[in-house]
Amino acid sequence: MVWKPSPPLLRAQDVEDQVETLAVESFARCIPGVGIYFSTLYMMKQKLLVDRSPTALESVFLGATARAFSGICMLPVTVVKTRYESGRFGYGSVYGALKNIYQTEGARGMFSGLTATLLRDAPFSGIYLMFYTQTKKLTPQDQLDPVLMPLLNFGCGVFAGILASLATQPADVIKTHMQLTPQKYHRTSQAIAFIYKDFGLVGFFRGGVPRALRRTLMAAMAWTVYEQMMEKMGLKS
Repeated sequence: MVWKPSPPLLRAQDVEDQVETLAVESFARCIPGVGIYFSTLYMMKQKLLVDRSPTALESVFLGATARAFSGICMLPVTVVKTRYESGRFGYGSVYGALKNIYQTEGARGMFSGLTATLLRDAPFSGIYLMFYTQTKKLTPQDQLDPVLMPLLNFGCGVFAGILASLATQPADVIKTHMQLTPQKYHRTSQAIAFIYKDFGLVGFFRGGVPRALRRTLMAAMAWTVYEQMMEKMGLKS
């Protein structure tokens, strides 16, 4: 009997294809989502606030509303990204995944986890914007060298991101469960009951540290770039 080596479980080309697909999905979700969020936030500020900074409660409202609108627009891509990263679905491309979900689950599948997503993203952005704006008010911006302003903005963003991430981690866990197993959870309450029954209160904070690091750094970088671009264009952020 001649022994034949088994083929590798994962070829280099397969890895490259997966990385490329993940990159496309991340860009397709993040770049338009950030653009929609900041555009909506800027328009709302121009309409609702006249030459003044928002209060703490106004910041929560502005951030949450802008993020909710952006989240609804980009949710189908978020669903594809979550399922692809789980490894449970054999999607070959973003278009193929969207087509498969629509054909097998209908429009509801494209927006699975909508409630949990809004409960996670809208409060996160609202709380984040509140801490970000209030923290910046406490800093001596007029006394700082303009060269140091990006560092100040980034520092305020990191602080705000950590607090906002801790407050919204439970909704993120619920959202992930609903998007990975939509046939099991038809309502948000079902996912909540399952997580609490199997893991207790600790289950709602699983994966909190990596998520806090990722979202905090992403939000801080986005706001730092946004503030600098607005300043260069002579617009009030």
